[in-house]
Amino acid sequence: MSDATMDPRAIAQAVAIEVADEDSQVGDFVEAIDLGDNVTDFRFETRVRGYEGWQWSVTLYHDVELDHWTVNESSLVPTDKALRPPEWIPWKDRLEPTDLAVTDSIGTDPDDPRMEKGFRKVEPAEQGENVSSDAESAETMDAGDNTETDAGGVDGSQDESAAASVTSEEDIDEAVEEFDLSRRHVLTPLGRSQIAKRWYEGPRGPKSLSTKTSDGNPCSTCGFFIPLKGELNLLFGVCANKWSPDDGRVVSIDHGCGEHSEIEPPEPSHLWVQSKPAFDDLHIDIIAQTPRDERSSVELIEQLSVDEDDNPNDEEEASEADIEANTVDDDANQEEVLEHTAPQNEPEVEATVELGDDEDSEVEEVSENNAEAE
Repeated sequence: MSDATMDPRAIAQAVAIEVADEDSQVGDFVEAIDLGDNVTDFRFETRVRGYEGWQWSVTLYHDVELDHWTVNESSLVPTDKALRPPEWIPWKDRLEPTDLAVTDSIGTDPDDPRMEKGFRKVEPAEQGENVSSDAESAETMDAGDNTETDAGGVDGSQDESAAASVTSEEDIDEAVEEFDLSRRHVLTPLGRSQIAKRWYEGPRGPKSLSTKTSDGNPCSTCGFFIPLKGELNLLFGVCANKWSPDDGRVVSIDHGCGEHSEIEPPEPSHLWVQSKPAFDDLHIDIIAQTPRDERSSVELIEQLSVDEDDNPNDEEEASEADIEANTVDDDANQEEVLEHTAPQNEPEVEATVELGDDEDSEVEEVSENNAEAE
């Protein structure tokens, strides 16, 4: 269907039905949009599953002289109610600072609005100085006819302007040196405002969790807080407390990390809970003991140990008198030494014991007593 002289709405609807997979996918007429140059866009509702909020679009061209309508194109177009993916964003604009590694570098755009050229001091040219000096001399020659009072007033105003220019140049040089504005590029006011917003709304601003738990101890009153220079000095500084999680980072003046310089260290706690000792001087605790099991063998052993304690051995330790009596001086003669020395080859016989009938009878009595006790 390339051209026709019938109703253009019917032509557009027939084209949409021809393009659709089924006739039921084309709905009612919505509107006709004039695109100019005798081109009209006819819209119809779509009833295709998954394309809710879309419309059939059929554009027709009207030849006025021949009164013919020609089909240009047909397609599905989304409306404001259609479910569409978000608009495409270039990768550089989608990139976040956390997406970059240490070895990654994206560079700086030459037209970055956050940067501007640094301060450059321009010296006047020599030719310009000569021309200006000649002009000044001519002016002084022309003004020679003026009165002395006028000359005095002109000289005073020139001195004031020269002093003001010298002062302004000194201030400029001092500001350039203090803020290091002679770099090739420096931050623009837009860049500084973006930095302040990002830092203030970041994890080291007043809305962080550590600030809520800092018990009203802001960084502005901390001894480890180092203020910045310039405009950022009004809101930010650097933390210098090595025990703080924000050490070496920029923090806002109303931020809090919990390691304020005025916080006293906590008292050391005990490893376990110690209760206070209790003393009872009025009562006596009597602990009941279990009766002891009597055993004849154990009783006999204990009795023998008691008898040994009552009858110690006859051997006694030598006293000092005994040691002196048995000690031979170095100047003693050979006879005295032999008297106090025992023979080397013949062992000494201390005592001789003869076992007789009396001792055998005593041993038999002891064995009978032990048998009766068992």
